[in-house]
Amino acid sequence: MVAVDNKRLVRQLYAELSKGNTKPFIDCLAEDIRWTVIGTTKFSGTIEGKQNVVNKLFDRVAAQLNGPTKNTIKNLIAEGEYVVVESSGRVVTAAGKPYNNTYCEIFRLAGGRVTEVTVYLDTALIDTTFGAGAMGD
Repeated sequence: MVAVDNKRLVRQLYAELSKGNTKPFIDCLAEDIRWTVIGTTKFSGTIEGKQNVVNKLFDRVAAQLNGPTKNTIKNLIAEGEYVVVESSGRVVTAAGKPYNNTYCEIFRLAGGRVTEVTVYLDTALIDTTFGAGAMGD
């Protein structure tokens, strides 16, 4: 039942995110979460701790966008404490450019909390849309 419950939770979190409601997602993050975005983009790297993830990643990305990303789940696969989400996201940047990326996100959950996330995405699109650079630039 763990996989079924985790899958249901992640689906609910994505539904809220698509409405622009980030609170349930942030509330669901474990305090000691480990979040990794692959690649060498300005958003790539590993961040540990809920507040660090919010400040150093979520807030930085949100500042570059004109509203919430509309995510469409293509596949949702769960086994044990892991849920894998294949999705596409559509949003317009603060500069008015479309930013439509494809994602594969691997969530690890424990006790109804997201404890680890690894995000695979089109890193060249990030560089093209937001400029190249390292985390913190």
